[in-house]
Amino acid sequence: MTSDETLEAIHTVLSEHMMHQHLDGFGPEARLNEDLYLDSVLILQIFLNLELEYGLSVPEEAIARQDVQTVADLVALYQPKATATVVPSFPLTGGTTDEGVHGEAYYDIKVHCFVSCVCDGLKRQGLDHRPFYFGVWDAKFAMSDRFQLLYHAPDITQEFFRAWFQRLYGVAVREWYDPDISKSDNLAVMLDLVRRRKETGSVMVMLDMFHLPERENKFNQNPFPHYLMLQETADPDTWFVYDPDYRWEGEISRDKVIHAVMQPTVGGGYVFDNAEAHAPDAKDLKAYFEACFVRDNNPLTDAVREIVTAHLGGRGGIGLSDLSAAVRELPVITIRKYAYEHGFAFFWRALKLPAREFEGWCDEIEALVQALKALHYDCMKLSQTGERALAAPVFERLAEADRIETKLKGKLAEIFDLWCDQNVPADIPMLKRVAR
Repeated sequence: MTSDETLEAIHTVLSEHMMHQHLDGFGPEARLNEDLYLDSVLILQIFLNLELEYGLSVPEEAIARQDVQTVADLVALYQPKATATVVPSFPLTGGTTDEGVHGEAYYDIKVHCFVSCVCDGLKRQGLDHRPFYFGVWDAKFAMSDRFQLLYHAPDITQEFFRAWFQRLYGVAVREWYDPDISKSDNLAVMLDLVRRRKETGSVMVMLDMFHLPERENKFNQNPFPHYLMLQETADPDTWFVYDPDYRWEGEISRDKVIHAVMQPTVGGGYVFDNAEAHAPDAKDLKAYFEACFVRDNNPLTDAVREIVTAHLGGRGGIGLSDLSAAVRELPVITIRKYAYEHGFAFFWRALKLPAREFEGWCDEIEALVQALKALHYDCMKLSQTGERALAAPVFERLAEADRIETKLKGKLAEIFDLWCDQNVPADIPMLKRVAR
């Protein structure tokens, strides 16, 4: 196909096959997220429909990475390439152009909104926040009674992270949101906290990002519960919104923020003072790692395997056509695997291990993330076609992700033990991992 034909095919897929409602600004220069409201899952849906309806396919790497910003970028994926573009494969160090793991310059991973908010205060105090990400790569998620993967559910709380943050860094993270009182009463509490916020203080609130359309939303979920921080400006009608997880800050209408906070889909908030923070003790870091670390299995791939098996078997009246919806939130959970880089980087620096080896392990982390993204695509394809023979590639992809993550955990356990030998007295007992 020519570029014009591919452009027309994309428009047809969006309008006729996906019934997408936001096509007024469609054209080569239209931005996929900001102008057309296409999130990462919908972009995968475009890839899938172009393959099934037009026989157009792109390299698996393109499906996994989704390095596309505009419609023109999307069209270009389907055109012949004279040379391959080299993409830096080490998200933590930013490739090979900086000082690497032992230097000051490194890419700061943001993969969990609560953790990103509290860690922001540590960085402002000049403290190392990376150990707190030990709890993120296998952070808790849920599975509904309809075998749907959920990154947010009523039984998922931040208590595990809140308690450990206080133990490690000495910062009391107080929950101000009370689920037993009305939304209006909780709003009054939040307004007072924002008004009285000290210079070193932080007011965190959960809101529904779907109701802030002016914000770029890579995972355009509806609803999209998300924590960020608020403070007043000189203009009483405007708030300063600080979102460390999305690396965004700026002024937004106070009323728009309140509208997103007051949605019935969300509820939560915390307050803390960054000035209280101190460096953690080595024995507490050891205890935290052991409380987080799942040595013998990989909860995410285990859950997806169960979900796919349930849909293949028709458990509870569900079928393959329901599988796409069941794994829709997989990308949100997948990005948590980048937290492994913080774990490797912390121990690598402390032990002064070779930087080149670190970059090799970053490659493995990237391979895990890409395998999970490709798994998501394979699940969508199985669901949309209903061809049971396509289940085999899904289970092969699950096995691949399992293999990579098990390898990562093996190395991480090895360097953790080495770090403990050098930093923690041997008489401290090992803790069992607790449910979160």
